[in-house]
Amino acid sequence: MKKKGFIRINRELCKGCGLCIVACLKGSIRISNKLNIKGYHPAEYTEKEKSKNRKCTGCSLCAITCPDIAIEVFRG
Repeated sequence: MKKKGFIRINRELCKGCGLCIVACLKGSIRISNKLNIKGYHPAEYTEKEKSKNRKCTGCSLCAITCPDIAIEVFRG
């Protein structure tokens, strides 16, 4: 069985630099169409946390590359 994970992105900390999008091997992150309180288009996780069909493995590459420490990774 493949390991599953999920992430949470703090949209108010995110500046929308896109580094996490490049780092995500599963393509589970995109830039939001909505602005955060600072006027940036933050990154957003595209998978549902409770879904059984998540592609995210919890590898943490997105969180490691995030310069704003806006991503929290969960495994299991």
